[in-house]
Amino acid sequence: MSPDIETLIQKISRLPGLGPRSARRIVIHLIRNREQSLEPMLMSMDNVYKNIKVCPVCSNIDTFADVCSICSDNKRRRDIICVVESIANLWAIEKTSCFTGQYHVLKGLLSSIDGQGPEFLMLEELQKRCDENHISEIIIALSATVEGQTTDHYIKNFFKNKNIKITSLAHGIPIGGELDYLDDGTLFAAFSARG
Repeated sequence: MSPDIETLIQKISRLPGLGPRSARRIVIHLIRNREQSLEPMLMSMDNVYKNIKVCPVCSNIDTFADVCSICSDNKRRRDIICVVESIANLWAIEKTSCFTGQYHVLKGLLSSIDGQGPEFLMLEELQKRCDENHISEIIIALSATVEGQTTDHYIKNFFKNKNIKITSLAHGIPIGGELDYLDDGTLFAAFSARG
């Protein structure tokens, strides 16, 4: 095998969710389909590398002049901010079309093991946005993990003396879920948040 191909396999295998076998299959597919797959992918990657920016307001990524398409959309509500852990979470929420407000993307969750403290939450920036835009509600949309719940609690405590409604996403039984297959934590959350 050529050193160039081996290097490409190694680089692809480092991507999240991929290992050496998957990387080999991807590289073989790309090489066999150069014109249909490899060339368009290289062009797309080059465009992303040259044009994608981090939004200075919400930390979303997009191609834009000053701010991202969400922050510049005048049809979106300006009085509600949804706090998410990552851009992937923002995209997942956007895909549902269930939220029409603004976002605040964290740099990660609180985690003493990973050395991620409150600075990763960028709460001073969020506070400034709340003050400038008269935010009435902050929706905390974080994972139901220990780190997510710790971060949720920290954010609520940070804003406890502000005149802003702080809510979190409901946790519990998924649609189509059967009770006997659920873990104890999910059942507990479902009972605690029942309406």
